[in-house]
Amino acid sequence: MSTPTSATSALPSRTFTNASVEDDALTGEDTSEVTKLFSERLAAWKHAVGYLHDFITSTEKVNHSHGKEYEKVLKTVSSPLKEGHHFDQSLGGVAGVFENIRSNTQGISNAHYDTAKQLKGSVLPIFDRLHTEIKNKTKELTKGAGKQSKTVDKARAVTQKHIELLGQRTATFDSAGGRITAAEDPYVLQRGVMFRLNKQIQEENNNRQDLISVQNSFAQFEAHVIQTIQHGMGQFMQVVSTMSEQKKAMYGDMVGKAQAVPLDFEWNGFIQRNNTILIDPSAPARSVTNVHFPNQDHRATQALIAGSLERKGKIMRSYDTNYYVVSPAKFLHEFKSDDDFAKDPSPELSLYIPDCIVGGCNGTKFNIKGKDVSKGKVGNTFSMNHELQFKAHTPQAANQWWEIIRQAAGQVSGEAPESSAPTSPATGNNSPGAASPTTNGRQPAPLQTEGLEKSASVTSPQTAGTVGTTPASAAPASGVEGEPGKY
Repeated sequence: MSTPTSATSALPSRTFTNASVEDDALTGEDTSEVTKLFSERLAAWKHAVGYLHDFITSTEKVNHSHGKEYEKVLKTVSSPLKEGHHFDQSLGGVAGVFENIRSNTQGISNAHYDTAKQLKGSVLPIFDRLHTEIKNKTKELTKGAGKQSKTVDKARAVTQKHIELLGQRTATFDSAGGRITAAEDPYVLQRGVMFRLNKQIQEENNNRQDLISVQNSFAQFEAHVIQTIQHGMGQFMQVVSTMSEQKKAMYGDMVGKAQAVPLDFEWNGFIQRNNTILIDPSAPARSVTNVHFPNQDHRATQALIAGSLERKGKIMRSYDTNYYVVSPAKFLHEFKSDDDFAKDPSPELSLYIPDCIVGGCNGTKFNIKGKDVSKGKVGNTFSMNHELQFKAHTPQAANQWWEIIRQAAGQVSGEAPESSAPTSPATGNNSPGAASPTTNGRQPAPLQTEGLEKSASVTSPQTAGTVGTTPASAAPASGVEGEPGKY
């Protein structure tokens, strides 16, 4: 066996620590792993270039979209100025500023469209070509070194098969007593292993040389890849920088035109164009007293009586002074004051007199029971009847108020208010046959209206000074002819 050992040691081989002879014959450089590593590296470069390609593509789409968006911006100033005749149409004014804005906005839109075209036509093809080169390099590696690696693996498998066969025959050599066939002779098998091992190693060396060439070419190829990327990004920078500078210049031109307008340019032109219309500063100011408007003096706008009265509060029971008006529409309105200018003179309280019950007049006092209708339709629905006690400054004034209110009232009670503080109502004073106000030497209680029905008759407004009621069976009549129906 010394000859085979010598022959084996003469073949090129790799020495590994703690490895057997069989292992040394079959464990050369794993070229398939090298090929796989190079394939992964090419895939990494291909993906990196793909990212840059996607970045440029997205930037191109964004610029194209910006071009459309700036067309929308242009539409905001594309129409002529409303009331444009108020602006000077010559250069240097506001009209010129808007014309400058239109032209520059259109220029910005065009700049974005041009940028998108340049990115798509000049920059993207650089990365497209590089991406194709990397794919071709991958195919070259697969068909060249990759295919050779498969040949090496096949040769190693053949050598392994014959080494295993040699091991089987040498193991049975002694037990067989030397009776073996010529094809199974370990000597012949050992020489067959040497033949196949030599062929395997030649394939390994050839593949190794190919991989060394590929490995050396990778440095140059990667330098080319990086150089191409740098060139493409430089082109990208030049395109977007040009667009940015144009955009900046156009915005600067817009601002510059606006800032160059003299502060009095438009005003002076406006004064010159409208000198026959503008107000003369020396003319006197207007006054409300000198203004007249339609129906200002209509009889429906003139109060029947107006002035200050005192009304007893519902809670504090003290008298508060307010301004009251009886209008021709038969409303008794309460205002805080007679000032028409301090605030909107909306009534604080409004009584529709034909729907009210009016008591008698006693000195400076008289009572009215009715519903406040100043809160609108919804408020009036939930409003309740209240008995309101009024006091004038003098008996003559009280009688004048009472007489005007009585003529428009729906119902008039025969009861007069007390001259002093009100007391509890006397029983029976709310019936048509009530006792005289001076019965038993006492003043009558405040106006009692709880027992009056809606069907109670109304004292005729033409019978001035008459105080009393009619039978309940009488048909209801209007307090003033031609006015709405009463309770």
